[in-house]
Amino acid sequence: MSIKMLSAPEALALDQDLMNKDIGGFSLDQLMEIAGLSCACALTQVYDRATFPRVLVIAGPGNNGGDALVAARHLFHFGYKPTILYPKPTQKDIYIGLVKQCKNLDIPFVDSVDGAIENADVVLDGIFGFSFSGDIRPPFDNIIKTLKKSSIPIVSIDIPSGWDVEKGNVVSKGLDPEMLISLTAPKPCALHFRGKHHYLGLRIVPPFIDKKYGLNLPEYPGIEQCVRLPSSL
Repeated sequence: MSIKMLSAPEALALDQDLMNKDIGGFSLDQLMEIAGLSCACALTQVYDRATFPRVLVIAGPGNNGGDALVAARHLFHFGYKPTILYPKPTQKDIYIGLVKQCKNLDIPFVDSVDGAIENADVVLDGIFGFSFSGDIRPPFDNIIKTLKKSSIPIVSIDIPSGWDVEKGNVVSKGLDPEMLISLTAPKPCALHFRGKHHYLGLRIVPPFIDKKYGLNLPEYPGIEQCVRLPSSL
């Protein structure tokens, strides 16, 4: 039996179950921390520190952006040289704390994608998540256009930014990542992913939730925080 694709409503319901104190018992900051760690670990599986030391981390205003900020911190501790582009900071305590943690490590924050991309070896895309819909608005429209013109490899967190969660890159305005890191379970748009590397992260789902949603999650190897999936599901 193959792994299930989670629709946006199912993904939201599953997250709510995980964060319900009477069901999953997790907090948002726990999920963000483990998701970000998973993304950092997955990136290291493909883009080794010696060849791809400079990581441009682009964080959006939602939870995907939080995952990206966490990943930047872990990548720093893994010996990489992250730089963060966070054009629309979220003024909530959890995000303010994540920014503070990165600044405490002297991870540079930049204001523009143009110069930053020239000094990066790989991009971690944490702009939009599974709740994205509609048009790509400023400043992210220009960021995505700039990335699409570049040959730099892109690693997308959960959903390639600009994609419809169900239908994929329907108007070809979204990113075309080389690597996708699905969180919890892949979303239907992953069926349209044509990149080289597909990983699964967020290794926290208890068996009864796996069964409730019929996820049929793969076994993670050893103590790894991520597992490789077939690039074409």
